[in-house]
Amino acid sequence: MFRQPRGVVTGAGRTRLLPRRRRRPTMHPTGLAAAGSSGTARQRKWPAKRRIPAGSQPGMADPHQLFDDTSSAQSRAYGTPRAPSSLGYPAASASPQAAFLADPMSNMAMAYGSSLAAQGKELVDKNMDRFFSVSKLKYYFAVDTMYVGRKLGLLVFPYLHQDWEVQYQQDTPVAPRFDINAPDLYIPAMAFITYVLVAGLALGTQDRFSPDLLGLQASSALAWLTLEVLVILLSLYLVTINTDLTTIDLVAFLGYKYVGMIGGVLMGLLFGKIGYYLVLGWCCLSIFVFMIRTLRLKILAEAAAEGVPVRGARNQLRMYLTMAVAAAQPLLMYWLTFHLVR
Repeated sequence: MFRQPRGVVTGAGRTRLLPRRRRRPTMHPTGLAAAGSSGTARQRKWPAKRRIPAGSQPGMADPHQLFDDTSSAQSRAYGTPRAPSSLGYPAASASPQAAFLADPMSNMAMAYGSSLAAQGKELVDKNMDRFFSVSKLKYYFAVDTMYVGRKLGLLVFPYLHQDWEVQYQQDTPVAPRFDINAPDLYIPAMAFITYVLVAGLALGTQDRFSPDLLGLQASSALAWLTLEVLVILLSLYLVTINTDLTTIDLVAFLGYKYVGMIGGVLMGLLFGKIGYYLVLGWCCLSIFVFMIRTLRLKILAEAAAEGVPVRGARNQLRMYLTMAVAAAQPLLMYWLTFHLVR
């Protein structure tokens, strides 16, 4: 049985072939189930890869990590006790500091170094106490506000003060805050610093300020103070005067002149030359009287205690020395301040 070809009959008995349509294959439901099961089996055969963190498995390291992280291992080693070795001694610690401290030779070296440091500190303290005692230095700064105010008033107007004796308690002078006649280092130190600042202010108002000039002003004042102390100590040694006047006492008494210098420069800035000379002249006279009445108790009282005649030659040398020290204060006050006021 023959199948006629599909076509369309056209005119003149001609036929034209039409294209054959392709049929879509239809699958049975059982075939679909089989195809799904085969795909699932293929997926199970090739599972997806997952990245496992390096910290989860201690035996595996991250391939992208350049160095191994040993901080956690060290922290665990610090917290866990060391297990004893087979010989009964404690096993070596992972920390080099702990191993060094566990060494008996290192402990001996540390003990020896500590003893040497203690001996050196004791030797330094002994030598410092011979020349410069820190405990004695605290005495000169034992002041309060009332003492500072009364002492400044005494330096500016010493003419009505009657009792110039320093009070003692069991052969030890009382603290300056309890005795206005006791020397202190607080006022001289603060006055020196204030003098340098006022000198800088005076130079600045005259358009002459420079750090070098201010440093020269401070160093020159300090050099004159040092020279004064050395000259007085040498004079006391040459005259063979036995006195309880110490080097710190001399620094304190000679440093009181900076109070008058500050007043003179400030008045010179406010009122010119006339104010400078009036205030500086008054302060020079006041410091002269203050030094005479203070040093004569330190120098001449020792002569009276030793039984030296009042008109003796050595006693006259003591009086001349006291007068010279007192007269040098006004001269230095003028020398260190006259160029600051114009």
